[in-house]
Amino acid sequence: MLVELATFSDRLFVAAAGIYALAMIFHAVEFAAGRAKVPVLVGAAEADDAPAGEPVRNRPERFGRMAVALTVLGAALQLASIATRGIAAERWPMGNMYEFIAAICLAAVVTWLVVLRRSPVVRPAGPFVLFPVLVLMALAGSVLYAPAGPVVPPLRSYWMSIHVSTISISSGLLIFSGVASLLFLLRRSGWLDPVAEKLPAADALDRLAYRVTIVAFPLFTFAIITGAIWAEAAWGRFWGWDPKETVAFVSWVIYAAYLHARATAGWRTGRAAWVNVAGFATIIFNLFFINMVVAGLHSYAGVG
Repeated sequence: MLVELATFSDRLFVAAAGIYALAMIFHAVEFAAGRAKVPVLVGAAEADDAPAGEPVRNRPERFGRMAVALTVLGAALQLASIATRGIAAERWPMGNMYEFIAAICLAAVVTWLVVLRRSPVVRPAGPFVLFPVLVLMALAGSVLYAPAGPVVPPLRSYWMSIHVSTISISSGLLIFSGVASLLFLLRRSGWLDPVAEKLPAADALDRLAYRVTIVAFPLFTFAIITGAIWAEAAWGRFWGWDPKETVAFVSWVIYAAYLHARATAGWRTGRAAWVNVAGFATIIFNLFFINMVVAGLHSYAGVG
């Protein structure tokens, strides 16, 4: 039964990735056609089959709405995949890189859906948000895949559900924030004008990156603190400058600098965005290079 449930979880993961890919294509169709126009009220002369006073949406906007609906479906499938994985493994489902990345991707997608709910105007950024999610999921489902099963003794602690969950959620948020800052810099620079001019307004992207980081930074701080507490219980010390701990601390300093820069005159826009991109780079570096190349106390698990 548990083996069948683990297989079902894997299939849900693949299905979620396929749905995200289709959503990205629909977002790309909307993006290629230009920014969706605000629905206008039309009369009988403009739409014979639409009652007067009802909004008529153009085709690109319909693709954008379908993309959002598909993203919601993909997120539901991915959540089900993570839940069934945990039941099959009989533990918290974040004990290896495959599960860790799945949680990060879900956090990024849910963040995107929440942002769309509050600010639909940023929907043209959809292809750029879903693309890194698909890349991460492709890596997780191939070279980083691990069968459902028990974890090594140091990970058999209630701290795993606390620390790894918060580091996953905050990492997903920070990846989303980093993408927003990259798009802001692209929009502001005017480089690749045919593409940049179809992105949301630079101010909207900048505010989006800042607001998401405001939410993510306390979570990231809490994750580092709980990681230190767990390290003391597992290894007898709160902090040992392990490679993963060191890079996480560097990330924390960079994001603290970003939030400070956003409140400093002269750094509020372009310069602050570059600081945020630097933080984004350290998150990706820690996620892959430190976990997969550098040997350390975290190497056995591949998680924070």
